[in-house]
Amino acid sequence: MTAVRQNAQQFSSQAREEDLKGILDFARKAKVETGFGYLNSDGTVDTSRPVELWITCRMTHVYALAHLQGYEGAAEIAKHGVDSLRGPFHDEEYGGWYSAISHELQDLHAVDERKAAYAHAFVVLAASSATIAGIEGARELLDQALSNQDERWWEAGAEKVYESFDRTFTQTEAYRGVNANMHTTECYLAAYDATDDEKWLARALGILQWVIDGQARNNNWRIPEHYDPNWNVIGDYNIDKPKDPFRPYGYTPGHGLEWARLALHAGSQWAQRHGDAPEWILPAARALFEQAIADGWHADGQDGFVYTNDDDGQPVARERMHWVLCEALGAATVLADALAGEGGYTAQQRAAAMGMEADFDSDRGKNLTLIGEIEEETQDAITQLVKWCDLWWDYAQSYLIEKPGHWYHELDHNNQVSTVTWPGKPDAYHVVQCLLLPDLPVAPTFARALREAK
Repeated sequence: MTAVRQNAQQFSSQAREEDLKGILDFARKAKVETGFGYLNSDGTVDTSRPVELWITCRMTHVYALAHLQGYEGAAEIAKHGVDSLRGPFHDEEYGGWYSAISHELQDLHAVDERKAAYAHAFVVLAASSATIAGIEGARELLDQALSNQDERWWEAGAEKVYESFDRTFTQTEAYRGVNANMHTTECYLAAYDATDDEKWLARALGILQWVIDGQARNNNWRIPEHYDPNWNVIGDYNIDKPKDPFRPYGYTPGHGLEWARLALHAGSQWAQRHGDAPEWILPAARALFEQAIADGWHADGQDGFVYTNDDDGQPVARERMHWVLCEALGAATVLADALAGEGGYTAQQRAAAMGMEADFDSDRGKNLTLIGEIEEETQDAITQLVKWCDLWWDYAQSYLIEKPGHWYHELDHNNQVSTVTWPGKPDAYHVVQCLLLPDLPVAPTFARALREAK
């Protein structure tokens, strides 16, 4: 039993189960002929927007997970997603997947022909989860998507992915971003679970180490988001667009939380195969988590996580995004387990995460004393993480959750409903994952963990 599940009062199994069923019932309304559309707040599809690749992939992933949990009708919904990705979204001439297409098969056309690394990562995630869930056609989709990653997206010299291309994959954007690489890391971890090919895990760990142990460690545990093609930081990128949904100016505490969680998953996956997690991961993940909380939560004097900060940690965009709260819950849950010694994290690594020096020698008495000190320190940290989870869940129920499964995607700085960046309720992925994590191990990742639990 995970540390959060065992000890949290507000963030309880019953509350999570009710909310999970609610969001699965709500999100299935997004299904349209060619994929999954953008949902308005009332659960109707916004037909003024095209059918977007990233939404279709995330919905496919969500209902693959739901099928593994026995949710009625989920397999059919996930298969619709797989069929959409193998059919209307796929560019048969140049390869890859269109960023957006029309709603109806009878009038099928690409609305946005651009190829984006962010959305292509979600193709891999959807295909990996659907493959593990046994959805028809998913393995073929996964093979296709992973070949596309090798052939088009992986920039071998940088050991990260390009940001985007034109339709023909001949012109790439003069920009590199860690958001796309974060979700590429996520999808590679899922691909490793689906294929047992260690190449994907090694690539994910390489990206994680560069971003967290390199960029964040040398920048007060804040992650620079925007880079030029040579991976030099562009500090003022989108300074005139501080509330951009995918590339906001400044630092994004929510991404710090997400990177921390992904690092802990990856370290545990590595430990399952090789015996121990990489030494840097647990201390770095905790430092990243703590800085994100300091920068994000209550940063402007009001409850909630601000969207972005400047170089000094001061709030820039003060909107509260639901996905940031979800990632805070998820990261706290996984970090608590890792500090409890789950997932292959050793006593020495746990001590390092607490800022303690742990030098185990042959003196058994000293070792037992040191282990006791580590257990005491980590238990105090776990207790605080459990308190955070209860506080954040209470905040979600007070401000973000209209009713079970109906999450407002954005609030303003006074915690009133806002639509500056995210109108409607198009995304179930962040909510579903944070609701599932307290019942899952640190590794493997979602779909395989659910399948093994069955």
